[in-house]
Amino acid sequence: MTRNLKLYIAGVVVVSALALVATTFVFPIDEPLGAGFSSFGSIAPIVGLGFWCLLTVAASALAVRMPRGTMVAVSIAPIMAATLLGGPTAGAWVALIGVTEMRELRGRIPWYGTLANHAGIVLPAIVAGVVIHTVDPQARIGSQLAAFGVAMVGGAVYFVLNSVLAATLASLRTGQPLRTVLLGDARGSAANLFGLTPVGWLMAQMYTVVWWSSLIFAVPLYTTRRSYQNYTEMREMFTQTITALAGAVDKRDPYTSKHSWRVKEIAGDIGRVMRVGEADLEALEWGGLLHDVGKIGVPDNVLLKQERLNKEERMRMNLHPVLGAEIIAPVTRLSRELPIIRNHHEWYNGSGYPDRLIGDEIPLLARILHVADAFEAMTAARPYRMTPLTSEQALGELRKFAGIQFDPRVVDAFVRTHWVEGVPDPGRLTPPRQIPLIAQHASQMSGPSGALPPS
Repeated sequence: MTRNLKLYIAGVVVVSALALVATTFVFPIDEPLGAGFSSFGSIAPIVGLGFWCLLTVAASALAVRMPRGTMVAVSIAPIMAATLLGGPTAGAWVALIGVTEMRELRGRIPWYGTLANHAGIVLPAIVAGVVIHTVDPQARIGSQLAAFGVAMVGGAVYFVLNSVLAATLASLRTGQPLRTVLLGDARGSAANLFGLTPVGWLMAQMYTVVWWSSLIFAVPLYTTRRSYQNYTEMREMFTQTITALAGAVDKRDPYTSKHSWRVKEIAGDIGRVMRVGEADLEALEWGGLLHDVGKIGVPDNVLLKQERLNKEERMRMNLHPVLGAEIIAPVTRLSRELPIIRNHHEWYNGSGYPDRLIGDEIPLLARILHVADAFEAMTAARPYRMTPLTSEQALGELRKFAGIQFDPRVVDAFVRTHWVEGVPDPGRLTPPRQIPLIAQHASQMSGPSGALPPS
């Protein structure tokens, strides 16, 4: 465990513990929490607290791990219901006790992990409860529209703070950038979690009428949990299928084993340095794995040839981006990856293939993958070059051809990744050459009136 992760866990746990103690003394549990168990007299609120704790335990069971590492459960609904009924203190204690998982009881999670997980839920519950109490303490329960609005505000506060805390923990644990974890996992869970806040509000309303009626909402909670599971399973299956296909292509040539995987990793790191969006990072991941899928259509006598290719063989080899795009085109889910697969051999000065694109005409993600693909190829053995280049030599080549073959901005970003950490950087050897586009050529050729000169 890194020092930053230790400090983060300690900080969140201490802040959550202090907030829990302060909240318990400042906000007494409100009577509506015991409305369903009025026959128990003065201890009815305590019995109600136990009921919501048990319901939250059930909702927290079998939490789903999202693709970027955060854990998601449907416990927000009963936690918000308890907060609406009993105030911040009730919500805090239900969050503390109710999110206990079987993995924790069986010792499968280290004690500091358990503390971090509970603190990351207790603190958002407290803040959400205080916000609800501050906005309108009298509008928490009832059929009026204000009560629903207050619940939605509290749910939004809970979701945002919980997402940030969970993403920060996952980021420090896995080494992924916080932005990547936060946006990647929130995208898959935000809609459903926001949809659970109205469910929590309805559970609170029903509880004040007949306590057991709250249990009816176990069905939507279960289906929501299943949707998380299906989302992660489908994405994992999709990634595994793509990885298997890329591996099959790489295995045709013993020198390119794991080539696509490494290209994907390098391209993703460049994308993170350039702060591309989460959807683009996913496209780089899958596009990186599939960028050479068109080599399925290249004959072995061309693909595995150790001597220099002749003109006809080079033309056959240069068709692989087009073949790859044709293979992937029917898969609508990979539409963002198509430009990467087709254009990752375009040169910045327009002399690449297959479409002779120039400068910014080349999709940014294809320019990123081009640098990643070139670096990986240069630093690995190939039939035409059995001795790979060193990282320093490969970086020198990238710098040498920046503005000619590679986008200089992408090369600048690559230098800031860990792939060349500690490698001497020659820097930009010459200022990047401006790439004239067709419109600029026409502008230079036109006369004062804007018409082209007579031929």
